[in-house]
Amino acid sequence: MISAERAHLFVAALSHKGMKKGKNNEDRYAISSYHISKENPTPVLFAIVADGIGGHQAGEVAAEMVVDYASEAVAASDAQSPLETIAKAIDAANSAVVTKAEEDHGKQGMGSTCVCAWVIDDRLYAGTIGDSRLYLMRGAVIQQLSTDHTWIQEALDKGILTPDQAREHPNVHVIRRYIGSNPPPEVDFRLRLAPDQGDEAMLANQGMRLRPGDTVLLCSDGLTDLVWNDEILEIVRSKKNLKDAAQTLINLANERGGHDNITVVLISAPKDGKEKKKKPPLGWIIGGVVGFLIAVTALIGFIRYISQPATTPTPTLTEVRTAETLVFEETLVPLITMTPAPTLTLTPRPTQGPTYTPWPTNTSEPEV
Repeated sequence: MISAERAHLFVAALSHKGMKKGKNNEDRYAISSYHISKENPTPVLFAIVADGIGGHQAGEVAAEMVVDYASEAVAASDAQSPLETIAKAIDAANSAVVTKAEEDHGKQGMGSTCVCAWVIDDRLYAGTIGDSRLYLMRGAVIQQLSTDHTWIQEALDKGILTPDQAREHPNVHVIRRYIGSNPPPEVDFRLRLAPDQGDEAMLANQGMRLRPGDTVLLCSDGLTDLVWNDEILEIVRSKKNLKDAAQTLINLANERGGHDNITVVLISAPKDGKEKKKKPPLGWIIGGVVGFLIAVTALIGFIRYISQPATTPTPTLTEVRTAETLVFEETLVPLITMTPAPTLTLTPRPTQGPTYTPWPTNTSEPEV
């Protein structure tokens, strides 16, 4: 694919290490925008969030490897088989993380969760491993598309725990599936659009169309441990742009303890369904109309002049009123200065860089 200078969707991303003293930010993320090819200008956006596990700076190594492997695989693809591309990239990342941990005793046990979203034109393809989540906000409804791979989720599915009991359970952070494990984990491509959907129906949701105004959220569990779904929806819908929404979500998690790293990526489809085009400045329009009328008038006068028969002029005494003539001419044809209007800026669409990581994957936003 070919790197694009800007994304075709609105995007905002922020990451914070949280409020726990001495804790590194082991979250990593990347956002990339492309066109499929020179012959096929279809726009593409890829976003990924990885939450490192293992501690002692090993988690951040695993998370960065996952982000790099996935982003490079997507960039090198032709966007024809998104799910296959993601699965192969995660499998390669898993092998690399396992090998790295075996070679370096200080990194044994390291791993990472992962959530990625690949939007080709207006179609969403996504996969998850672990408890980093994917949400869809459509109108006044928020839906968790992903399924957590945790002990808690299994207990909820079996009816052993209620949602209220799960929030304070000591096994809340026990992960059943992560990158860096042996045997390799399977990417979960199920997208849940309704509570009662089965696995086959959820898999069929891959390639779903994003509607104008839809917002997709990718996040690490540092957000969802402390901020509930209805609060996420209210914040995203009430803020004037995605950047403000992302910052408010992180601030709220930190206010409630911020015990873990917090990463938020928000992607939104324009409400009119397409990118707004700049309108010509009003001054240019007026100047163009006036200029056209002047040109037409001059042309008509020239045609009349050349169509008149040649005559010998008879000398006459004529009063010359130069000042009044100049004033009349200035009033009829004023000098027009066309000043370009300021460039119209779309907000909150961020500009994408020419590489697959417009935002650094190894640095976090400053502390709030």
